[in-house]
Amino acid sequence: MRLASKIFLTSVLVIVVLAGVAVLSLRAIDSLVSANREIVTRTVPALRLTVSAREAIPPLMRLEAHAIVLGDPLYATAWTERAAQVADDLERLSEYAQSKWETMHLREASTAFDGYRRVVAQEQALLQLGDRARAARLIDVDARLLGERVQERLDALMAATHTRILAVQAEAARVEGRMWTAVLVALGAAVGLALLGAAVIAHRMTRSVDLLSSAAAEVAAGKFRGPIAIESRDEIGSLARSFNSMVGQLRRMEATRREFFATVSHELRSPLTSIRGAAELLREGVPGPLTDKQKRLTDIISVSSGRLLGLVNQILEMSRLHAGLVELDRQSLDLAELVDRAVEELHPRAAEAGVTLECERIGESFAYCGDQERLHQLVVNLGANAIRFTERGGRVVTRVIDAGPEFELQVEDTGVGIPADALPHIFDAFRQAHRERGGTGLGLAIVRGVAEAHEGRVTVESREGKGSRFTVLLPRT
Repeated sequence: MRLASKIFLTSVLVIVVLAGVAVLSLRAIDSLVSANREIVTRTVPALRLTVSAREAIPPLMRLEAHAIVLGDPLYATAWTERAAQVADDLERLSEYAQSKWETMHLREASTAFDGYRRVVAQEQALLQLGDRARAARLIDVDARLLGERVQERLDALMAATHTRILAVQAEAARVEGRMWTAVLVALGAAVGLALLGAAVIAHRMTRSVDLLSSAAAEVAAGKFRGPIAIESRDEIGSLARSFNSMVGQLRRMEATRREFFATVSHELRSPLTSIRGAAELLREGVPGPLTDKQKRLTDIISVSSGRLLGLVNQILEMSRLHAGLVELDRQSLDLAELVDRAVEELHPRAAEAGVTLECERIGESFAYCGDQERLHQLVVNLGANAIRFTERGGRVVTRVIDAGPEFELQVEDTGVGIPADALPHIFDAFRQAHRERGGTGLGLAIVRGVAEAHEGRVTVESREGKGSRFTVLLPRT
């Protein structure tokens, strides 16, 4: 799957979760709106009508009493109008009653009010017959009881309606609580999924990029060995495949280059040896005496061929070291004495360059098992480099240190130093920090090869204009 597809799917997953949050929120809001709509459009009018009917009963009973006692028809007319209004309110309340308790209380209130109206009608009929005493008894007993019954049932109706309001409010509160819980959980899940997806993608990307970066650094240092393991088919996987292909090409080119140098060096070695031998014979006068001019020419031929032969030998040595074909002739030796002999060999070169050459020992025991010839070459290469890059009047110190589990061979100088950008490549073959001072660029590469052949390593510390210190660390066993 391509990297863009992974990012897109992660984003889609987060969007789907957020859409779910939105749906849950809308449903919860709809429930809250419905509850509020019910309260506004049904419950409040029902309460208003119930209160109106409840408050109208006492005035009706007073109008009834006034009509009986005073015998004024205006009171009877007012009572009739008020009673009709209460009956209309009770009829309208039937549209708003929802719970069974509200329906029951409303039905009982309506029945009681209908009975009350019938009693009042009987009272008015008795008044028309002139029987005021019986009419008064109906007011005191039947009418009053029925009026109070209507009031009680309306009070119960209001209580039932209020109970339903509380239930609706409680349900709305529960819905709100569930909504907030669902929203917070969903948002947390969305954030968690987003962070998880981003972390997974970032981890895979950074891990792959780090792997490519380290592999590229190894290639730059000439230490890369195997191809990168490809675990994905996205753009980074394609980059890794391209990198493996590039490394394969570089490895083949490097092998071809080494094979070419080894072959050419091997082929040059024999004729150069013959040329140098012939020049030596001519200079010694074996074929016959030479003129002074001829002697100078033979000296030039001998020195130049010797220099070429040394270069060829270095290239062959490098080829064997890189190919791992060097078989060390390990034998017991004293590293301090080996360093002393190498320094003694370098003294004429140091004297010619005007450089002070010193040797130091730190420790007691310097017994080691290694290839004496190649370790001697290692110290000479480091010492010769230090002398070449140290100005006249400078100082070069070779030092052998017993550091416990390993030995340290140090060569320190007060020379020109190495530029910081050249330090990572200073041990590569044919790489030189100061080409203007000559050299083949093979000495330090051979030093590293010899150190690694002895299972050791070599490090360098340098400050440009202050000097350098090369340290070879050799394990004691």
